[in-house]
This record gives sequence, C-alpha cells and structure tokens, in this order.
Amino acid sequence: MKILAISDVEESWLTDRYDRARLEGVELIISCGDLPATYLEHVVTLANVPLLYVWGNHDADYERRPPQGCISIEGQLCDFHGIRIMGVGGSMRYNDRVFGFTEKQMRARTGKLALLARATGGVDIMVTHAPMRGYGDLDDLPHRGFACFDYYVDKLRPAYLLHGHVHLNYGRVARTLIHPCGTVVINACGGYIFDVPDERIRDREPFLVPTVG
Repeated sequence: MKILAISDVEESWLTDRYDRARLEGVELIISCGDLPATYLEHVVTLANVPLLYVWGNHDADYERRPPQGCISIEGQLCDFHGIRIMGVGGSMRYNDRVFGFTEKQMRARTGKLALLARATGGVDIMVTHAPMRGYGDLDDLPHRGFACFDYYVDKLRPAYLLHGHVHLNYGRVARTLIHPCGTVVINACGGYIFDVPDERIRDREPFLVPTVG
C-alpha cells in the first residue's frame, strides 16, 4: 500500500500545481501536523483518498475549526484496511499557547494507547508530530523529541514512525532513520511517499477506537 505522509510545509504540487502523476497509486494520506485546515481540505479534495491527521504544536485552531473531510486520529488507534495506525500529536510544552506536553504527560498519553494496541493486535504505523528523542530532533526545548516515543517504539515495534516538526531546512536533518528495533523513522516535512509491504497488511474490518487520554 502506497501512503503519502505530509507535515509542516505546504507543497505546491499538492495544491495550485497539483501533480496527479506523483500521487499515482497512493491510497492514504497521513498528516503529522502544523498544516492549515484549508490546506488539508484542498489536498483531500484533489487526491480523493482518505486523509488522517494528528495535531501539531501550532494546530490549536483545529479545535474551533477542524479540517473538513479529514479524519482526526489524535489520541486514537485505528485500522485502515488492515494497517494499524496510532496517533499522538503535539510537541514539548515550551509555552502556554502551543499544543504541547511535558515528557511525563506524553508518556501517560502514549502509554494508554500502547496498552490498548498490545491488547488488540499491535501497531504498524505510529504517527506523531514531534520526533523521538535522539532520532531527528534538535537540542532546543521546542524541537526536542520525546524519550517515551523511543521506549514505546521499542515495545510495540511498529514498521514506521512518522513525524514532522523538525523542518528539513533546519540543518543536517535526515529524511529517514532506522531505530535499533527495526522501525523506519520518517520525517514527513513537506511530503514523502512510501510503500507498506503487502505482508504488513492484515485482513481486518476498518474500525476506529474512541479517543484515549
């Protein structure tokens, strides 16, 4: 299954210079946050495939005006045609205006979902806004990753962790990294298309687990 991951930076090839050929075969779009609701609505309309999203640290407006035609997986575990997806958005809390959390708060949020995932068949894709600590993050507090993501990736062993938050033009930022447990860590900033191998796709009816935490 081909999936487009997006985050943080608007891409003209998905809007006013829409390139249908680049989206050939894409069955799902996942936003890792910090994109305007109007942008997500434009993308989902042109692509005409489901779009799932978590909140970035600058997405407080989603509460007042969520992106229409898109599906929030913030704090949720869902199944998309046999692929288990877990969504935990937000960044380190560095002021009172952002959608942010302390390390302790994020560990509690993620831990509840991890327990649910382990009881119901695991996770294939973990979707976050901030990266894991030590995997594509920076040293300053606003762009520091969460250590608990590293812990739960090691426990759950998803095939992929998708994140945004750290823009590729910030310096020497890798697009993809490999966690020691085998999870492929993808920085979705802008847009990145990847394939989920058929052997990772399980035969399940689509479902959405209510928000936890």
